Amino acid sequence: MRLDVVTIFPEYLDPLNVSLVGKARARGRLDVRVHDLREWTYDRHNTVDDTPYGGGPGMVMKTDPWGDALDTVLADGYETGSHAPAIVVPTPSGRPFTQELAVELSERPWLIFTPARYEGIDRRVVDEYATRVPVYEVSIGDYVLAGGEAAVLVVTEAVARLLPGVLGNAESHRDDSFAPGAMASLLEGPVYTKPPAWRGRDIPDVLLSGHHGKIARWRRDEALRRTTANRPDLIERCAPVGFDKKDREMLSILGWTPDPEGAPYGRFWRRTDAVEE
Repeated sequence: MRLDVVTIFPEYLDPLNVSLVGKARARGRLDVRVHDLREWTYDRHNTVDDTPYGGGPGMVMKTDPWGDALDTVLADGYETGSHAPAIVVPTPSGRPFTQELAVELSERPWLIFTPARYEGIDRRVVDEYATRVPVYEVSIGDYVLAGGEAAVLVVTEAVARLLPGVLGNAESHRDDSFAPGAMASLLEGPVYTKPPAWRGRDIPDVLLSGHHGKIARWRRDEALRRTTANRPDLIERCAPVGFDKKDREMLSILGWTPDPEGAPYGRFWRRTDAVEE
């Protein structure tokens, strides 16, 4: 995968040289190129922003530097053999960044990130390039940052670990929170390692049993327990048909029931009278 980032703070992207992403770059799995937007400014102050039309506080990033930068990056990529680019625009007004979207982006060969500052980029830039390549407007959460560079780090880390050969164990992300498949709407449960006893706290007996079926069931139950406690909204969106008998038994213990009762579809609802044993 090729990954380009156009930013006014190239040094913000230095963490892309360390950890899994840094190793992926060293192994040739990920080709990361960071570009300074100010290289495409033509006044002595290297101006990248101006006041907004219609008035109001803040500044808006200008069209010309972004247009020239993206044209250059795209041309360079095509000339060096890259293909099928997609632009990723980090913005709090974008679609939520999820594990499902991370998987989708990991299947693309070339991503170009446009982290903005101030009030954002002049909308005409996004509209222009959306006529040429796929554009993903992505939000990493319901909050506003000073700039989009931190979001680039988040998205890159989530995407890069899904690339072949990046993780030491290719199966490591199979049971992640939100992983496609059985964990798509669940949070991963707690994990443990040696020693078996620490400060009076013991490892759950089932994890020492060697019984793989019971361990798998325990992990599934703990995922359900954690999800209902921390993200009940995920359970509310789930169709009961997606859970097996044991899942539904555990959810019942945790105070959830399908609605309508006995129907193969519908949604789960919390019972206000539930008491967990």
